[in-house]
Amino acid sequence: MSASPPSYTHEIRVSWADCDPAKIVYTARIPWFALDAINAWWEDTYGEGWFQMETDHGFGTPFVNMNIDFRAPVTPRHRLLCDVYPTRLGTTSISFRVIGRQNGTLCFEGSFTNVFVTAEAFAKSPPPADVRAHVLKYLRDDA
Repeated sequence: MSASPPSYTHEIRVSWADCDPAKIVYTARIPWFALDAINAWWEDTYGEGWFQMETDHGFGTPFVNMNIDFRAPVTPRHRLLCDVYPTRLGTTSISFRVIGRQNGTLCFEGSFTNVFVTAEAFAKSPPPADVRAHVLKYLRDDA
């Protein structure tokens, strides 16, 4: 039996400015939090985030699909902990799962798919070999 891939959790400090008059986070902030968590996963596990991949390494990963299920309100009362892991690595795409919790309560969960592109031509391409090898170390079956 193989060991489970390493877990990654990104902590977000939710502020009053993230909230609407109902004193819960604006709906549109949830995808922002999830994308922030995915970028943090790249930075903390691969060593470089989207900006560096695009400007220094010549490839990007624009989003082609996002699905989010809302389970409980997010508020500034507690830190938002986002568990992030890749669930699929195709020939030109990657999918992530993000699960957001506050104080032990599931607040949202979502799947996010990116396509790898060459930065200059903005044309679909396979991920660089080192990126593929890196992602495979963290890949989890989400079934």
